[in-house]
Formats: sequence, structure tokens, C-alpha cells
Amino acid sequence: MRRRHAMPFGAEVTDRGVRFALWAPSAEKVALVVDGAEHEMPHVGEGWRRLLLPKAKSGSRYGFRIDGGETIVPDPASRFQPDDVSGLSEVVDPRDYEWRDRGWAGRPWEEAVVYEAHVGTATPEGTYAALAGKLEGLRDLGITAIELLPLADFAGARNWGYDGVLPFAPDGVYGRPEDLKQFIDRAHALGIMVLIDVVYNHFGPAGNYLHQYAEQFFTERHQTPWGAGLNFDGADGKPVRDFFVHNALYWIEEFNVDGLRFDAVHAILDDSDRNILAELAERVRAAAPGRHIHLVLENEKNQARWLERDEAGTPRLHTAQWNDDVHHCWHVLLTGESEAYFQDFSDKPVERLVRCLVEGFGYQGDPSAHAGGKPRGEPSGHLPPSAFVAFLQNHDQIGNRAFGERLSALADPDRLALARAGLLLSPQIPMLFMGEEWSASAPYQFFVDFAPDEDLSGAVREGRRREFQHFAAFSDPGASEAIPDPTAEETFTRSTLDWEEASREPHASVLADTRRLLALRREHVIPLTRTRFRGAEGSMPNPRAIEVTWRFDGGTLRFVANFGTEAMELRGGYPGRVIWASPGLDATGLGPLLPAWAGFFMTGDAG
Repeated sequence: MRRRHAMPFGAEVTDRGVRFALWAPSAEKVALVVDGAEHEMPHVGEGWRRLLLPKAKSGSRYGFRIDGGETIVPDPASRFQPDDVSGLSEVVDPRDYEWRDRGWAGRPWEEAVVYEAHVGTATPEGTYAALAGKLEGLRDLGITAIELLPLADFAGARNWGYDGVLPFAPDGVYGRPEDLKQFIDRAHALGIMVLIDVVYNHFGPAGNYLHQYAEQFFTERHQTPWGAGLNFDGADGKPVRDFFVHNALYWIEEFNVDGLRFDAVHAILDDSDRNILAELAERVRAAAPGRHIHLVLENEKNQARWLERDEAGTPRLHTAQWNDDVHHCWHVLLTGESEAYFQDFSDKPVERLVRCLVEGFGYQGDPSAHAGGKPRGEPSGHLPPSAFVAFLQNHDQIGNRAFGERLSALADPDRLALARAGLLLSPQIPMLFMGEEWSASAPYQFFVDFAPDEDLSGAVREGRRREFQHFAAFSDPGASEAIPDPTAEETFTRSTLDWEEASREPHASVLADTRRLLALRREHVIPLTRTRFRGAEGSMPNPRAIEVTWRFDGGTLRFVANFGTEAMELRGGYPGRVIWASPGLDATGLGPLLPAWAGFFMTGDAG
């Protein structure tokens, strides 16, 4: 089987040659340079330039000369950049790759156990091929979906991926496009879904040439943390909307991925009648009938409107949202930290955790102290647990710490074990960050590579230090000097996983615990979540304890936990079957006391 997404821009291989198209509304003259030969590109209206070259072919190298300038810029819709973001683009015919996953239609979202991975640091080799070699072990662990940090081509040899500038070109440092397709093929053969993280709110600071020929791609009407916003809602914004809609369709159709995670959609500013988030979801779902396609948001605004279900319980637009609120509750309980956004959860973390487990968002229009008292969020209690992706760690929550410490370096291991069970046995969709399954010792630190641009590299170093000046630990200017240099190669190397340590203690015991919990999830929790959600309720037997019950057509799931320093008395009987209990508890006869930092999960009849 061969797959291709046809685009109105970029380089498209046809039976008559290669058709090149570029939207360059602010350029007076555009020349196409292919394999060393230069061709004038005719203007065909509304800022578009198109040219068909019969002799161009798959593998041809090309770029655009704008207004006779010396620089030849890459194609913004390039499918591959062999020589990084400022090099020539390569014509790729996606039909050259023969797919082996015929018949794969994905998996229901309720079965998802997500594993977030950065290709460059997930293995010492840092390639798609090397990560593919880990997939069978992840399948055996209980992982059913792998989410890759952004792949869009970025400047340099290392980056988290959020500085991408060519969203159609998987970065060459990890391999060629066909290597990524082989990775996806292998994942599907093992029953693992693949999701790609995409960034539609800004471009990175190096290698973005759009301003030279398409000033209208941006607008001063909207300002973002990265400068002028993308022009999704201007009179001349349709090509901008189409660019990102086609990018989403490209990943779904040409790479056969099972879903997308949309980065920081709160920074996508659009005042049009049809918000770009709605158009993206509608177009993707219409293009993939019969497939399980999962669209996941990161959204600080907690806008439940994007997660609504129809009468059958099917997502109308987006499937789920990363639930930062539940992470913050667990983090405060485990570490006692209260600075930055943790201040919104440090006042009553147990109460807020109950709300997150029962209703999804912890903030549903409530005033946020971190935001200066402004309300945050929308009511979400009517949504099923599958509308929320829960996690104890992710790339942001680790990497945006000054030293990139994992939670296992900050929290008591026995208390972390209770939180791990609370994550992996909750009916919300659990996500693990690579290496979390064995409490990897490697940190995950912020790293970039903007060499040889020392001005930009220096600005990144200084910006990183300023970022933490409001934290008490870095109030002394000298303390910030200890923060790892994000532009140094050793910062990247330090963040690379050592898979061999997973077989050694204490990591091996954590890995065994993760495997056991995911087996319990597969046996007891997923059969419930496949049935209709009927609601949830929660209570606090005392100020440091929770009792949460989720009800489904297939039965009930209950979580009881004591986060206090003293044992608590269990109230009354608990009908049902204990499927997990903290070490040392007698699962066949709970009570009368629940020790400090202990808990259990039970299943019961629907009632």
C-alpha cells in the first residue's frame, strides 16, 4: 500500500514532472532553483507562484530565490531537509514507500496508555530506527500509544522540537522520512498507536524565512510569547489556515499516524467565526472515516468546549486534553512545592485532587492566584474520564525545572508508588514520560543548538537564567550560574536514557510495578471504560484522605487513599473486589485502619 496527501503547495510529484507552488504575496519576483538550474516562477494570482518542471524528480534538490537576493530559501512545505533548515529542500515522492500496515485502523481511545518520547534522547543513537527497537518491550510493558515530541525540522542537531520552522519536514537528525514511516509501520504491527506532537502557535527563532516573501503569514493584531501571531483570521489568512490544516492531514494520511497532540492551543489566537481548532478537527475527522483518530489538546485555559461528546459518547471535535491540574495536585502532594503555578494547588491539594479525579479539571472558572485572580477554566464534570490525559511527569514538567529533575529524584519512592497506582488505575487516560516506567536516573533538561549564531545562543542562555529569578532558590544572581547551559552538548547528552539501568535495582522493581499495574488496568479498568460513563463522586473522609467512585454501565471503580502521616479508620464496608492495594495491606480483608500513604482500588457491580 502506498500513501500520499496531495497539497496545493510545496513540491508535488505528478505523471508530468514535479509541480512547485509557493505562496509569496509580499515578493516582487520569485525564482525556482532546481538541481542548480534557475527558473522564473510565474505569478498566478492571490500571491501564488506555480511552475511544473518535467525533468524534476524525486530526489531533486530545490529552493527559491526571492527578489534576486543571494539567499536561496527552502520550501516552507518541504517534505525533507537533508542539510538542515537553511539548506535546499528535497523532492520526496511519498509513493516510493510501500506500507505494510494494510488494514490498520487504530485502537479505541479508551485503550490508550500513552508513552511520551523525544526521539533524540530516548536512545543513545537518537534515531527512529533505534527507538523502533524499543517498541516490542514497550508493547510487553502495556503501552498502547507512543507520542513523539515535535518532529518539524529545527535548526541545529538537537532541540526539544518546539523550535521547528518547517512543519512538513521530519528533522533529518533522526533519519529520513522513510525511516519514520518504518517506525510507524513497526508500531502498528505491534498494536501500538503513534501520535505526533505538532506546534501551530509559532515558528522557531532560527530558519524561518516566511517574513521574506509572505509577511501576511503573521499579524500584529495578535501578540504571543514569541512575537506576532499567526494570521488565522485576517482577510488574507486563508492560505495560513490551509497550511496548518494540510499539515494535520499530511501526518494522518501520508504517515498514517493515529492522532495529533496540539501544543499550547491557548496561544493560537483566532477571532474568526470558525475557530481554526474547530476546522482542524472537522477536516481531519472527515478525511479519515473508519479510523480511530485521536486529537489531543494542551490548553492552559481548560476550555471544555473543545471536548464535547455526541449522544453516542463520540468526540465531536477533540478527543482529550492534557490535564495539568491533576499533575499539579499529585506534584504538590509528593513534593510540597508551592511556587509558580503550584501555588494554585498548594492551599488544598487533596480537595483539588478529588475534583480532578471526579470532574476532570481542577479549575473550572475558579479564580487563579497564579494568574492574578483571573478565572480559569470551564465546567467539565459532564465529560467522561477519557476526555483527560493524566500524568505525573512529562517533558514540560521535568524539563522546565532549572535542573530537569524527574519526580523520582524529588519524592519518596513509597509515596510515588501510591501516585503511580493512582495514575495507572484511574479511568482517565494515563501517560508516562520516557524512562518513567523504571524511574530513570537521567534528568530531562532544556537543550537547543543554535550554533554558529552566538547572539541567539547567548540570548537563550541568559533567558533561561532569567526564567528562574523569581524562584527563591535563584534569588541570588550567582545561583543561576549553576543552571545547565541549554546550548551545551553535554546538557543534551545528560538527558539521554540509559536503558540498561532498568534491569538494576532500584529501577527493576519500579519497572515490575509499572508492568503489574498496567496488566491490572488491561484486565479490570479498560473493560469498564469501554462502557458508557454514568458519573463519578468523591469525598474526603478526613482532610488528608480521598474516596472516589467512578460508575460505568459495566460496573464501578473505587479509589481510596490516605495521604496523611497517621493511619486512618476505614468507614463501613466496601463491597466489591480489591484489584490493587498498597504493599502490606491484606486485600482480602481491608481494615480497620488504612496506613499513612497507602490506598487501594476496587471494582464492583454497576448497581
